[in-house]
Parts: sequence; structure tokens; C-alpha cells
Amino acid sequence: MPAFDLVWDLLFPAKCPFCGQWLKKGDLLCPDCQGELPWLSGKAAWTAVELTRGCVSPLRYQGKVRDGIHDYKFHGKEARGKTLGVLIAQCVRDQGLDLETDLVTWAPLSKKRRRERGYDQARLLAESVGEELCLPVAETLTKVRDIPAQSGLEEEAARRANVLGAYEAYRPEGFAGKRLLLIDDVVTTGATLTECAKVLKLAGAAEVVCGTIAKAR
Repeated sequence: MPAFDLVWDLLFPAKCPFCGQWLKKGDLLCPDCQGELPWLSGKAAWTAVELTRGCVSPLRYQGKVRDGIHDYKFHGKEARGKTLGVLIAQCVRDQGLDLETDLVTWAPLSKKRRRERGYDQARLLAESVGEELCLPVAETLTKVRDIPAQSGLEEEAARRANVLGAYEAYRPEGFAGKRLLLIDDVVTTGATLTECAKVLKLAGAAEVVCGTIAKAR
């Protein structure tokens, strides 16, 4: 191992993205979280999302998972995106979707929200997923309206109305005819993913399947 990498590992050892416990080198999660988190597999990992093949998620959105994702999104824990993306990628691979994907992309933040947060959490997840699955990653959408957070809306109709017209296709010639894996952090009603998929398919995408860290319903 190069000296710089060794010093970096000593100064900044990895932490579990869900509880903050120090990790042994090479571990994604601490033993407690590995055994206790609400894992999903098989059909339970799927959420129906209109205009897509569906969405796969390795975890249920509750307890430590909810807290860990909240910290990742709102408390500057952007380094967690690498590990959380690997968890999504493992779920995608378990479902065989990596073999049916041409390109990984994400549901983007608005420019205003990205400036406030300092990073786009879905983009970091997508980049990690692409690296883990050895798939290309590309920006395919632009969020053209800054809207209230979906998490503040409970009714499905309100969530659908909130994201209507919020996205536009970005350089559609780069993904026309391709099968896309669309990444976001959490799927609840699927309103955001459906709106993104609508824009992508109207712009020429052959198929859209989605992946998130967790499912909330």
C-alpha cells in the first residue's frame, strides 16, 4: 500500500454509515448493523413504480436506516455515499438487473438545493453503483424547478403534483435506446421516480428500472 494511502486510512478510518462505529478495513458495515438492519430480499425488495420495471431496495426505511440516510442527506455525511451505493449495487446484482442495464443515472437535485447542501446525494450513490457494477454513469436529467421536499408531503396525489414538470431530459442522444438504472435515496410512493422515468422514456430511453437505499412503504 502506498504511504499516502496508509496515512489516510490511519487518519480517516471508515465508519459504519448507520451508527458511526469504526470499521475494520474492508468492512462496509459494523457487525451489529449487519445483523440487525431491516434487510430486504427477493420480491420484498421490490416496489412497484409506474412507467418503470419497478424499484429495488436492500433495506426498509426505519430505525437506523432512516437516521443514517437523514445524516447522509442533511448533515454533510457525503462520504457515506460510497458505502450506501455499494449496498444498492449488491441488491441490483442479486436481482440480476446489472446484466440488463446499459447506463446508470440519478434523480438530480435542483441547482439551488445542490448549492445549499454542497453535493447531490443521488449522484454520489449513482457513481458508486456504477463503479461497483462496472457500468457507465451519466447525467440524463436536469431539475428545472426547485420544489418543496417530497418528505414533507404525505398524500400520494400531493407528491405527484409536486414533481410534475420538475425535470427535463439532459442530452437525450446519449441515452436514447438504452436501458437505464435510475438511482435515488428512498422510494416512498414512487412519484419522483415515475416523473423522472416519464421524461426519460419520452426522450428515447428504452427502459427504466430503479434502485434506492431503502423503501418507505
